[in-house]
Amino acid sequence: MNHNTKKLAQAALLLAICLIAQYFKNISVYITGPIINACLIIAALAIGPVYALILSVITPVTAFFFTGSPIMAAIPLMFPVIMAGNAILALGSWYFYKKLTFRYRLILGMIAGSIVKAAFMGLVIVGVLLPSFGSNIASHLPKPEALPGVLAAARVTFSWTQLFAGLIGSALAWMIWIPLKKSLNQFD
Repeated sequence: MNHNTKKLAQAALLLAICLIAQYFKNISVYITGPIINACLIIAALAIGPVYALILSVITPVTAFFFTGSPIMAAIPLMFPVIMAGNAILALGSWYFYKKLTFRYRLILGMIAGSIVKAAFMGLVIVGVLLPSFGSNIASHLPKPEALPGVLAAARVTFSWTQLFAGLIGSALAWMIWIPLKKSLNQFD
């Protein structure tokens, strides 16, 4: 199999896992978020940063189509912020693992990527977008009077929840990466 075809197939498999995980978003973001974050990290480590960036861009769009988030519909500027947050996590993990040389670089890269992703999304979404455009959400809600509760939940979702989902996804990616790395080395 051609090397590029193999990478494309691996990226397609990771995207399929992300798509399946998005069906669980209405159950808990603590299922969907960690699985997607783990897939982004695995993509960066196993097939490269370009594929991780592609998945970082695709997953927020597919998530919107599956869940129809009124917040995302009201504030489309959130899409590039989420895409950038995903890229921060994936590329941060990749950079620490591939470009640095100390012993626990992957674990530290995943933790740093999770923290920076959550801080970036919290600053931009919670600090700028929600205060500037949050009132637009009311027109996308079945009950506009629910806006204060929706905004309060969004503040947590796009800050603390991102941190916890990133850390859980990092732990999941690390548990998968250890045996996967050995397997990938056998086939190269």
